[in-house]
Amino acid sequence: MPSIQELKLCPKLILVPPRMERYREISLKIHEIFKQYTDIIEPLSLDEAYLDVSNSLHRQGSATLMAADIREEIKTKLQLPASAGVAPLKFLAKIASAINKPDNQFVITPENMSDFTEKIPLKAIPGVGKVTNQKLEQLNLFTCSDIQQFNLNQLIQLFGKQGQQIWNYSHGIDKRKVKADRIRKSIGTETTFIENIKTLAEAEIALDQLYQKLLSRMTKYFQPEDFLISRKLSVKIKLDNYQIITVEKLKPYLDIQFFKELLHEIWFNKSVSSIRLLGIQVKIAEPQSNLQYHLWE
Repeated sequence: MPSIQELKLCPKLILVPPRMERYREISLKIHEIFKQYTDIIEPLSLDEAYLDVSNSLHRQGSATLMAADIREEIKTKLQLPASAGVAPLKFLAKIASAINKPDNQFVITPENMSDFTEKIPLKAIPGVGKVTNQKLEQLNLFTCSDIQQFNLNQLIQLFGKQGQQIWNYSHGIDKRKVKADRIRKSIGTETTFIENIKTLAEAEIALDQLYQKLLSRMTKYFQPEDFLISRKLSVKIKLDNYQIITVEKLKPYLDIQFFKELLHEIWFNKSVSSIRLLGIQVKIAEPQSNLQYHLWE
């Protein structure tokens, strides 16, 4: 439930502000525990990561026992519960990690992987959101078993690349490796207001504050020269009716004025009168290759 709605229902509610620096501090300590078992770690967020322990010698190579040890160490050292999913494939590990939350684990072995996959609801597959799931249900597709009986070409025609991914996952195919050196392609920041913003001037002030946070985060993840390369800048707002509006345009360099132009475009084109959330994002352009390819090679 959004905090503004909570306050309307309970005016005396005490909201505790988030402590991002504290979260990052704990996240680093958790990752130090991970590193005792493997160097192949792919962070997904402050409190979630993929670990490839296939070549680890701990616990005689048992991923199940290593997961249990990691969870126990997190509980002992940081007094925090942790859930884990153990599986041969990344998407299955993701699904398994949610089954026995908040303080347990679930194991999918190569032997039971096929039987387990058949029963997975399609809405549980990473990337299948509410809209996609509704379209699948309209086709009487509810589980991976249903997809296994469905025509691949038709699925691709209906859902594009996502159709291929759904088909692969439903057949127990996921060739993605755990990437310890994942390249960050975007970075952003947003804020939800306790009281909705009612004027463009207020929105611009909030945008200035978000821009400073964005610059601070950019310096952590990118080199100075990255600030001057081609990129996409975007502004996102959420209205008081929870409708989300996003405008994104290409810009050759980072610029606060350009963010404000995007904000103005949304404000006037959509006749905005009240904003409950404001966010900005930068998408770093893919590096251009200078190689000249020959036609027949």
